[in-house]
Amino acid sequence: MTTEQNTGYVWAAVHDAPTRELFPGIRLRPLWTGDDGAQAHVLEMDPNSRWEGIDVHEPGPEEVYVVSGVFNDGERDYPAGSFIHAPAGSSHIPQTTAGCTLFVFYPEG
Repeated sequence: MTTEQNTGYVWAAVHDAPTRELFPGIRLRPLWTGDDGAQAHVLEMDPNSRWEGIDVHEPGPEEVYVVSGVFNDGERDYPAGSFIHAPAGSSHIPQTTAGCTLFVFYPEG
């Protein structure tokens, strides 16, 4: 992550972000964490991968933009270009048959 001193902008390149495997075929790349705890990540899911257990959105909401592929929340498919807002307290089981890349934002951490 790089901070531009003149503007205060912070930027990160996905290919430079550290990779953490959450579950088999599911990788998280943290891009940014704000002073208030907000977080931005890229989540990469290989074809036929599935979250282990239920993903509960606590303490706050989760916002997802499907960058590529097709994401499924356990109930429906979201193709590339879809935006999903999951309110605090909601849950789903992230999965994909085709594989996908997601931009995930947690405004409240």
